[in-house]
Amino acid sequence: MGIYLSTPKTEKFSEDGENDRLRYGLSSMQGWRATMEDAHAAYPDLDASTAFFGVYDGHGGRVVAKFCAKYLHQQVLKHEAYAAGDIGTSLQKAFFRMDEMMRGQRGWRELAVLGDKINKFTGMIEGLIWSPRGGDGSNQVDDWAFEEGPHSDFSGPNSGSTACVAIIRPNQLIVANAGDSRCVISRKGQAFNMSRDHKPDLETEKERILKAGGFIHAGRVNGSLNLARAIGDMEFKQNKFLPVEKQIVTANPDINTVELCDDDDFMVLACDGIWDCMSSQQLVDFIHEQLALESKLSVVCERVLDKCLAPSTVGGEGCDNMTMILVQFKKPIQSTISAAEQTSSSNSVALESESEESKPE
Repeated sequence: MGIYLSTPKTEKFSEDGENDRLRYGLSSMQGWRATMEDAHAAYPDLDASTAFFGVYDGHGGRVVAKFCAKYLHQQVLKHEAYAAGDIGTSLQKAFFRMDEMMRGQRGWRELAVLGDKINKFTGMIEGLIWSPRGGDGSNQVDDWAFEEGPHSDFSGPNSGSTACVAIIRPNQLIVANAGDSRCVISRKGQAFNMSRDHKPDLETEKERILKAGGFIHAGRVNGSLNLARAIGDMEFKQNKFLPVEKQIVTANPDINTVELCDDDDFMVLACDGIWDCMSSQQLVDFIHEQLALESKLSVVCERVLDKCLAPSTVGGEGCDNMTMILVQFKKPIQSTISAAEQTSSSNSVALESESEESKPE
């Protein structure tokens, strides 16, 4: 049956958590797909004032999504811009850093350990043989030391993943997105898109793809990839004369910031398995209906997944892996903001409703 199972896998991984500023629930489900290639991250206390949530939708395999779920938030914290309050720059650098970290012997080994059982065993063995010992690279700011080994020239994975992540500070929401996973905020029941789906037919994406030497066929980059931005997919990032943000496919995220207020009900992060089935406003409306009946946020997420699951694989929609994170803001939202946070290089956006096809730049 190709990429689909004969019956869907409806078992769900779900989780709930909260702190004094927010509560969250999440759920993911393999569905009709032969494998589960989504991953996610939920850290309500990334540091004392910061929450981090991310959804990663893999394609061509699961390892890049899993790699991002394991490492991307760590790289956000590590970048010097983060300490200076420049969250936008630290997010952008973390996205690019994922591609860098997946190269070479160390990158190959980390991906192997996250992958299937055969590669996992090989990766662990090579880790014992090749990984640096003692103080190698300990004087460097970054601890991702170069390793010698049979895969030292590994250019990175040809599979890839979307990344849509949200950082929540006392009165700010900062969203970074590459790909077609999406972040939506509900303000007084109205859906506002905090990210733009990076499809190859978008004019800005098409222009970059063509200038880099690529082409678009049947809505796909070089006839194969139905995304214009992603982490991984290194076969589309091989032009040595172009910077990373101008490659055929780039990990360069759109970054948008909005100041939260007491009108904000909740935020949703979800992969395209959800958005293929519901518009942003439809999902916001459905969540509001469910919140009137159910207090546990992971259960609300599970009901969304069940609603989106197709009865058969005939149409294609509702047959994808599905992952959703629902974050509810506790009120009142603080109105103070530090001077350092005000200097963030993120693009501040005035929210526009989805009815106006809001796609913040």
